[in-house]
Amino acid sequence: MSEDPRRIELSLISHTNIGKTTLARTLLGRDIGEVRDAAHVTDLAEPHTMIEDAEGDVLRLWDTPGFGDSARLAKRFAQSGNPIGWFLSEVWDRWRDRPFWSSQQALKNVRSEADVVLYLVSAAEDPRDAGYVAAEMQILEWIGKPAIVLLNQVGEPRPRAEEHAEEERWRSHVARYGFVRDVLALDAFARAWVQEFVLMRAVAKALPEAKRAAFERLTAAWQAKRMGEFEASMAALGGQLARAACDREPLDETGMKAALREVGAALGIGRNGEATAKDRAMQRLAERLDADIRATTDRLIAANGLEGRAASDVLARLAGDFAVTERMSEGKAAVVGGLVSGALSGLAADVAAGGLTLGAGMLTGGLLGALGAAGLARGYNLVRGAKETTVCWSGEFLDGLFASALLRYLAVAHYGRGRGEWQAAEYPPFWRQEVAKVVDARRGALAAIWSERAGDCDTAQLAGVLQRELAAAALDLFEQLYPGALGIGGDQGSGIRDQD
Repeated sequence: MSEDPRRIELSLISHTNIGKTTLARTLLGRDIGEVRDAAHVTDLAEPHTMIEDAEGDVLRLWDTPGFGDSARLAKRFAQSGNPIGWFLSEVWDRWRDRPFWSSQQALKNVRSEADVVLYLVSAAEDPRDAGYVAAEMQILEWIGKPAIVLLNQVGEPRPRAEEHAEEERWRSHVARYGFVRDVLALDAFARAWVQEFVLMRAVAKALPEAKRAAFERLTAAWQAKRMGEFEASMAALGGQLARAACDREPLDETGMKAALREVGAALGIGRNGEATAKDRAMQRLAERLDADIRATTDRLIAANGLEGRAASDVLARLAGDFAVTERMSEGKAAVVGGLVSGALSGLAADVAAGGLTLGAGMLTGGLLGALGAAGLARGYNLVRGAKETTVCWSGEFLDGLFASALLRYLAVAHYGRGRGEWQAAEYPPFWRQEVAKVVDARRGALAAIWSERAGDCDTAQLAGVLQRELAAAALDLFEQLYPGALGIGGDQGSGIRDQD
């Protein structure tokens, strides 16, 4: 343990092949060491700087060799004051039993360097069945350094109640060891950055008093780093949503003939399989959105310290995802209204988006009859200021894009670097439920945002508004998924929102 109050040393240790180097990569945000499914891949303790600040404070994380034969190691450790035992460990073991010698190096690192020990265990095992834990806890108890037990290999993110139950199971198992200060879930594959702040608070409580001031400054620097990544993510997603909201595609066919063809298609009248002008416009709109989603996901991956690229997703959307704004004279509107008796089955007026929406939230008749075809046409010309017939995304669909952006962010924010290059996967079902709650609470605010698209849509201004809305929604999600992790209120210290 360094006597310098500005240097904090964390030693990451575990039984062999539990995932220390994988977790170290995730916490550090860069590739270190070697990761493969084998015992004793790391054979020497290696320090890595996690964060340093302008004050000269530095936080280092030691990646250490794994414990192998824990029972034998405990016996050898008891002989550490014996010269013969020293010879066997430093000379004989190094050449004749390299894995066992490597395990001893982990112990020496903890004894000589660590301020706090991060002891990693596999949550996939029942603590009562992991026989090595008792011997290793005995060794750590002899060394006498404060320790935090971290649960790795917990699987995909789960509801907080289930994760808490897992922590309590291990907390009960190690309760008799006074040097254990806390038990936390921190999976190398699927941790969220807000969980790191829970870890930082636990480390702060375990540190000697002389080092807490420096660690407080380092924690602030670490928080600022993660918040910078968060804001970059929200800016990328806000920009993508704004571009989708402002996107317009002119129809390549206009006039009464085209209008009648669209009405016929909506009513199921006309030649099957024939693409209408609106179909072609919607396809062009969808292709741009698909490309923008993938490009934005690539930026999201990079902003969160990951590598890899988004998969080529195909946007297979129904016509209900689109809104149509049509510039037509009051006379033509009256004719179309008369043809269908004010009941365009499958069409609905999306007043907030300023267009006619196909599909979701549709009104089966009565809309044109209630407002009058000519009156509705006048409303569009006045509100939209449209000079041509265009296709745009509906407000309902943009709400869905908002939710999709949050889900995508959660997936990236939970993807540990130690897992390798980014790969898209299915979201945990409960994420969708939590996102739906957050989005539902913002329906009114989103409707107001989409209404600002009328006329000349200012993409940059809209992107700023959406970035703030996404950030607030994402922080609400994290508070639901990891209550208290953000440090809002109570005795958790200054919260993330305080820095917004």
